[in-house]
Amino acid sequence: MSLRILITNDDGVDAPGIAVMREIAGELSDDIWVIAPDGNQSGASHRFTFGRELRLEQRGHRVYAVHGGSPADCVVAGMTHLCAERLPDLVLSGVNNGQNLGDIINCSGTAAGAREGALQGALGIAMSQAVDYETNREVDWRNARRFGVDVVRAILAEADGRETYFNVNFPHCPPQEVTGIRVVPAQRFSRSPMRYYQSDDPESFFIAIPETPAPLDAARDFHVLHHENAIAVTPLALQLSDMATAARLDGRLSLGGGAR
Repeated sequence: MSLRILITNDDGVDAPGIAVMREIAGELSDDIWVIAPDGNQSGASHRFTFGRELRLEQRGHRVYAVHGGSPADCVVAGMTHLCAERLPDLVLSGVNNGQNLGDIINCSGTAAGAREGALQGALGIAMSQAVDYETNREVDWRNARRFGVDVVRAILAEADGRETYFNVNFPHCPPQEVTGIRVVPAQRFSRSPMRYYQSDDPESFFIAIPETPAPLDAARDFHVLHHENAIAVTPLALQLSDMATAARLDGRLSLGGGAR
């Protein structure tokens, strides 16, 4: 039986990257469903739309837009409604316009699509195509197209269970300069890279990432993607608890004043 694949993203159902992801999925299966936001949801993270009605619009055969919805909303609609009679085996989120690395993963709607897929019982893989924000923001999708299928097949062959989802970034370089795949942790920054950024309108501002924090660890995703031209694959855990700290502190914390 063919893999059932659900595709989502945070750039919107009409974004070029989702067409690239459909090409990747088409090399793996003929059972492909696309459920994505009707517009840009970048930075939505794992937000759910509670208390407000959403609307599904069919755009084609097994292609749906969720009006006003986040990537996580889209995956829930796919997994528990559109594909409820047979759940997807694989949720592919992206291909995102721009890299999702380090602590920035926490706000990524692309990563959240893969995470919700894993929480719903599928294997979740988020994919992003790096761009050079300083000199050329135009997206060159060649590396995602050239290597995406191989990366997904490699993860499918090695993934163990559904407690992990995967964040994949393709480097911004010609395909012949890609040095391979590195499985690496995400970069932790000394503090969040998010900053207040003044708009040209003196009464308005942006939240932006004006520069990459330093220093960068050579063994983590930022460095291997940008300085080694490697495809960075980062396994991420669904279990958010710090288990070591929980074990260390269990029974050691107490309430003051003689409380029982």
